[in-house]
Amino acid sequence: MSQKVITYPEIKPAESCKYDGVSLGEVMLRLDPYDVPTARARLFRVSQGGGETNVACGMAYTFGLRSAVLTALVDDNIGLNIRNQMREAGVDTSNICWFNTDNDGSAHSTDQKGTLMNGMNFTYNGKGIIPSDTAYYRAHSAVRQLKSGDFNWDKIFGEEGVRVFNTGGILTLISPTSSEVAIEAIQKANENGVFVAADLNYRGKVQPDKSIARSINQKMAPYLGFLVGNDSDLADALGYETKVAKNASFEEWVKAYKETVKQVARDFPNLSLIGTQWRGAVNADMIHWGAVLYDVLNKELYVAALRENVPIQDRTGGGDSFASGVLSALMLGKDLQTAVEWGAAHGILVQETPGDFTMVTLKEVEREVKRAQAGGSVKALR
Repeated sequence: MSQKVITYPEIKPAESCKYDGVSLGEVMLRLDPYDVPTARARLFRVSQGGGETNVACGMAYTFGLRSAVLTALVDDNIGLNIRNQMREAGVDTSNICWFNTDNDGSAHSTDQKGTLMNGMNFTYNGKGIIPSDTAYYRAHSAVRQLKSGDFNWDKIFGEEGVRVFNTGGILTLISPTSSEVAIEAIQKANENGVFVAADLNYRGKVQPDKSIARSINQKMAPYLGFLVGNDSDLADALGYETKVAKNASFEEWVKAYKETVKQVARDFPNLSLIGTQWRGAVNADMIHWGAVLYDVLNKELYVAALRENVPIQDRTGGGDSFASGVLSALMLGKDLQTAVEWGAAHGILVQETPGDFTMVTLKEVEREVKRAQAGGSVKALR
């Protein structure tokens, strides 16, 4: 590969770009049955979320940055509901690829019978020893129809300007053409001097065949500046095994994970950052939470304050919010220790609120960093 890959110190200044962050990925309407298993539920809470687009929501709502999403939706009331929720988070939705329902034979058209649909999922959070469980309805979703050429990369990355672009392993696996769109995007981003991040985010329910995921990620990894992936993602989606016991402590895991990412960095010298969150699940309601960020350029590992025995409400979106916190810190001129602390704090706070995406402010993130570093307790705000 001869294309130059942008490193984190080369992130463009804000004044030179229309967007701070742009996220390419799937977004779904999420239905939560509260504390009742989905099979018995009669009442649902409605939200939206997606592995890649959650990053854009965090950038805009929590960190006050100018973010946008690139996705595909059917132009019906469900699609508008999803769009409106992202707008409420402060995300630019003007680049969404809409499929009309006129059945007019154009490239982005469908009928009103639901032949093509907006993706949906039903997520039960679990309780105690009952694990969380998600049922997906995405087989005929609009985003699966995305193909090379559907977005004007020269306009978005070149004319308008983007500082950071992110995508991930969910989008790349949902259809035969989705990985082509992602690889086209990251190549165009690098051509235009954009820092590129991707979260491996392997999900067996999206693609049970790990060899397919590894093949795609081996093609994508040489174009990335920041790779996000925990030890299981690195193994499942890229083929790197972290040699650590299943129930290892955080300290034991950090030591083993560092060796893994050093090997990844040797194999992909284009990378300037590798990082992830760490979750030790006590049960569905209680976790240990940590995070690390490896600076490939200076061969230094940054470790966030460890949180132990933290009660959570909804585990979905913690990893996306980690990535959002790290990338936002970089764009706001913070050092790497601050970046990993923001990522860890944002990740745990999102799990304290319902839904995939953020409902917390930067002030709350900074307060949580201080609390965790000091080993303090939680006090009521009156």
